[in-house]
Parts: sequence; structure tokens; C-alpha cells
Amino acid sequence: MRELVFVGLGLEDENGISIQGLEEVKSAESVFIELYTNLMPNFSLNNFQNKSGKQINVLSRYELEEENGKIMLNAAKKGKTVFLVPGDPLIATTHITLRLEAKKRKIKTRIIHGTSIISAIMGLSGLHNYKFGKTVTIPLPYNFSETPYKVIIQNKKSGLHTLCLLDINKKKEQFLSINEALKLLENIEQQRKQKIITPNTIAVGLARVGSCTQIIKADRIKKLIEFNFGSPPQSLIFPGKLHFMEAEALVAFAGAPQELKEQRT
Repeated sequence: MRELVFVGLGLEDENGISIQGLEEVKSAESVFIELYTNLMPNFSLNNFQNKSGKQINVLSRYELEEENGKIMLNAAKKGKTVFLVPGDPLIATTHITLRLEAKKRKIKTRIIHGTSIISAIMGLSGLHNYKFGKTVTIPLPYNFSETPYKVIIQNKKSGLHTLCLLDINKKKEQFLSINEALKLLENIEQQRKQKIITPNTIAVGLARVGSCTQIIKADRIKKLIEFNFGSPPQSLIFPGKLHFMEAEALVAFAGAPQELKEQRT
């Protein structure tokens, strides 16, 4: 069967895959995995191979993006092939491109969804998912960009929350922290002077969402920037206009200042 099955791994370790996803792996002729689009803190390739009984082929960014997943698509032409992806399979645009390439080659594709970091963050924060605006990634310093600052402004003008994913370079073992991201945004604020990222701005920091050591902390930036969130992966939320239930959730579950409850919509 000419088939490529995209399977989500979830967020934390090899136990995050669904039962359906694991069954797909066990019945596949070839299995591939990428581990660069998102960080799974406690994922063990050896443990997963023991659990599934399959040899897992690790694909590099070059093989997926520059070579358009050629090695995996060739395997899919010969028989059922599974592609394992951190989180939910098609959140990264790279994987959508791969699915389109498979269609061009007349290879059938299916998707077995996994827990997405985006939905997990929204749920954990207590903020209403329909009140989030455009999501943005804050890049590492050497890829400096003012785009995140502009997106936060645009969303706030509409009363919407902004989810900021923090950049990672898995190959170089570089991971942007919440503290570093806030400092980068403060630097932009000093130049743009839009009063969007001020010491009193409320933000929400989240680290290792989905793990037993996850942290969620809401506070004013002047305090949040000094907070120790520990190891990656980490993310940021800049709330827009808060519904009273959202404000109550941030106070109750993220330790936000009590006065946040005074906000109403």
C-alpha cells in the first residue's frame, strides 16, 4: 500500500503517543521521525523503539526541507510508512509541504493527531481559545525581528491575546527563554515607544507544558523577567482584554496579581 501516515507524538515523552498512533507504527513497513521542530524534554528514542518493536529512522532538517523528504516518500511508494512528529503533525508548515508533495506523487496520506502545544497552552492558561489572535514566534537574537512586537500591538488593538512561541535551534542546543524574550521585546519598546511592553504589562510565562514539572506564572513583566522558569521549552502569552473568568483563572492557576480580577468585559 502506497501510504504515508503522519502521527503526533504529543508533548513530553514516548508515552504521549495515542494508542491508535502506536498501532499505526507497529503495522508500518517503515518508520521515520523528526525531532527538530519542537522539543520533547524526556523523549527517548531507544525506549520508543522498544515500545513499538520498530527501527526508527531519524530525519534531519536538511532531508525534510531541502530534499523534500525524498527518502521517506520513496519508502512510502513501496509500503505503509509512518512519519512521527512532536506535538500535532501538521502544525509546522514543513509537514504540510511534505503532505502536498506526497499527493503529487499519488501517495495516500492519513493523519493521527497528537496533543498540540498550542491547544495545551491555551487550555492550561485558562484563557478562552477563541480570543487568541495571530500566533508569533520570537526568534533567537541572531535572527532579530520586530515582527513579534508588531503582532502583539495588532492583537491588543482588537482586544485579543497573543501566543508567543519561543525559538529553538535543536542542532546547536539553543533555546530562547522567557526572560531573554522579554528583554528582546523591551529593547524594541525602547525604540518604538508604543507602551506595549512596559514594566507593568501583564504577561504569562509557561514552561515544559504537558510535563510533570510544568510551570505557569502570570505577573507584571518587571517581576516575570526575574522569575526562574527552569529548562525549555518555554512560551509566552500577552493577554488582551480579559473576561472576568479569564482573569480569575490567571489569579487562581498562574498566581497573577489579585487586581487583575477587577478587569471586566
